Amino acid sequence: MLTLHMKLSSSDKGSSRCPDEGGILHLRVNELEFLNQQLKQKISDLTSNIYLKEAELQYCHSQVARYRTEAVVLAQGASSLKAGLEEYEYQLECQSKELTALRLEHSSLREELTAANLQNEQLLERWLEEKKEEAERINKYNATQERWQRLAGRLKKRHRVRSRTACAADKPTESKTEPPSS
Repeated sequence: MLTLHMKLSSSDKGSSRCPDEGGILHLRVNELEFLNQQLKQKISDLTSNIYLKEAELQYCHSQVARYRTEAVVLAQGASSLKAGLEEYEYQLECQSKELTALRLEHSSLREELTAANLQNEQLLERWLEEKKEEAERINKYNATQERWQRLAGRLKKRHRVRSRTACAADKPTESKTEPPSS
């Protein structure tokens, strides 16, 4: 079109063969120049759009790369958290089993303690009963000893009284034969 325009412009400078033809051609050239200008503007707009779209595409690619990296990091974190959770679940299960075992042991120890306390009470009652019986035996023995002591005291007293009376009976005969000493 540019070539055609140049040819027409150069022919306009020279002589025009047909005045009517030159006017139509001139209108035609103006129309072509206008279309050419529009096309240039469209090309410029499209080129700007292409640059914008390329920049947008690069931004999207960078975002995709960033999100991909984040996804990998999050997946690793999730994997780590899952492993930690499994470890805690295992520990919880072990502790739960241990707690159950400790509760059973506690229950059996409590039963043993109850039995030992009962046995202790029975032994204490038997011991107290034996001590009571022993105290009664000692009291009986002491009572017997006291009776024997009293009886022995009475016998000694009677013996003394009898020996005095026997002595007294022996002394008056002696006193009759011996003069009283003054």
